[in-house]
Amino acid sequence: MNAAPAMSGPLFLDAGTGHGQRFCLYHAPVAVCRGAVLYLPPFGEEMNKSRRMAAMQARALAQRGYGVLQIDLYGCGDSSGEFADARWDTWLADAALGAAWLQAQLDQPLTLWGLRLGALLAIDFARRLPAPPQALLLWQPLLSGSQWLIQFLRLKMAAGMLDAAEADGGGTTTGMLRARLQAGETLEIAGYALAPALAAAIENLDAAALVLTGCPVHWIEVAARDDLPPAAAAVARSWRANGVALAVTVVSGPPFWATQDIGENPAVLRAGGAMFDAVAEALS
Repeated sequence: MNAAPAMSGPLFLDAGTGHGQRFCLYHAPVAVCRGAVLYLPPFGEEMNKSRRMAAMQARALAQRGYGVLQIDLYGCGDSSGEFADARWDTWLADAALGAAWLQAQLDQPLTLWGLRLGALLAIDFARRLPAPPQALLLWQPLLSGSQWLIQFLRLKMAAGMLDAAEADGGGTTTGMLRARLQAGETLEIAGYALAPALAAAIENLDAAALVLTGCPVHWIEVAARDDLPPAAAAVARSWRANGVALAVTVVSGPPFWATQDIGENPAVLRAGGAMFDAVAEALS
């Protein structure tokens, strides 16, 4: 453990020669430290829309005695790099960078927390660790990278950014846009330059196949009903059938990562805090 642990506030982590820095926001634990938490954010505008909720949850966890690190991945937010150069492996390396910094600061068990695409990044990273993390907290995890990519490509179509030549004779489909990615073209979508390599990595993500055993997994879903939507329920069944120690909490309220204005969902924060309380009680 470091002799002088970091104080709460912004900081930059050095990612090594040629890899720049990663901007982070650290929330130091209040009183006795109970653990370390690394937050992995969602993709694009979802990251911006959810910053407030992530900070609110991080502050609440710090009050419970957890040190929480929020990290901007390569090419995102205030971190080094261009989004067009972002790759899934680079983001996995960023997760390792954040986890190592937390370990050096706190020497405490690691919990991974991710939102949307960040939830899948958290699972994929956890599966590569020598030992499972203490716990995994998933906020509204994406279920299918392929379906997500289709929805993202539709933003390009809906925004009317298609060439006039493409719009003639029946218009452009998401299949055509995917073909352009597969041919090596970087697409500008909703202000983000999506590189073919990153698109391919995301497209291949399947939540049902990302099985993580050896630690509790807590899934918080925002839904209109009291149970998981059918597609999410199928993933949950698959995980449990493969030995995942899964707990699911379904809450109501706004999908803060996708609202037009910056929103809050107190039910999600309460569920997240309850999850950490349950993990701490189980370990006591």
